[in-house]
This record gives sequence, C-alpha cells and structure tokens, in this order.
Amino acid sequence: MVVRKEKKSRKMRGYRTMGWGTKGQHRNRGVRGGRQIGMHKHKWSWIVKYGKGWYGKHGFVNPTTVKISAISLRDLQTFIDNGTIKIEEKDGKKVLDLSKYGFEKLLGSGNLNVSGLSIVVKAATEKAKQKLEKIGGQVILTPNS
Repeated sequence: MVVRKEKKSRKMRGYRTMGWGTKGQHRNRGVRGGRQIGMHKHKWSWIVKYGKGWYGKHGFVNPTTVKISAISLRDLQTFIDNGTIKIEEKDGKKVLDLSKYGFEKLLGSGNLNVSGLSIVVKAATEKAKQKLEKIGGQVILTPNS
C-alpha cells in the first residue's frame, strides 16, 4: 500500500467535491448512512431495542477520583463463613491480612462473630475499630504505599 505523503485535504481546495465524486462526497458509510444518521427516524426500532441511553447527557468521569476498595464487617463475616477469606494462625493468634484479598479499608457496618481477630489493613473507620476491640480483636494499620 502506498503511503500518502501529504494529506489529501491540502490538495483540491477550491473544488466542491475535492475528488470524491458528485453525490456522497466521502461523507457517509454508503447507503446505510454514516455518522449515526437516522437514529431518530428510520433506525428508531434499533434504538428502542438495543440503544438504551443513546440520547441525552451521560455525565463525565472525574480523573482525580481515587477509588478505594473497602469491605464492611458484615461482608467480611459472610466471606469468612463462605471460605472465600481464610483466617491465618500466626504465633497462636488469629490474623487476617485484607491487602492479600485486595481490600484497602475496613468499614464498621454489621458485626463480626470471630473473637480475638487481628485485622491488618491500610485504613479503618473508628466504628470498625471499636467493634473489633469490643470482641477482643484489634486493627493493625499498615503504612500507605
């Protein structure tokens, strides 16, 4: 394939069709219509079936947003019951490192039934710390890296 040395738009200026013929003038995708033409008229049935949310504003993604993966005590208890998260024994103490499972923060909603559990995590709420200390456990905070 030959590489174009210059953009075609630099040439043919002053000519109405710029070398692309008399009808379509290199605008659309053939007979189907290009640039999503006809979505509100002759392609409306496609919009109704497949294109939910095609029209209207849809917001934006803030590039400065920091997403923190957190887990509540309630979800932690269900994961322990399921066997998804396993408690390790170190020096006769029950230790659970949440960073191994991809969690960065411990939230305080719900209850935990495992007594004497030490949870290693980057951040935790005050409510979570109080609930763990109430059942004889503790939260060990690791430095943010």
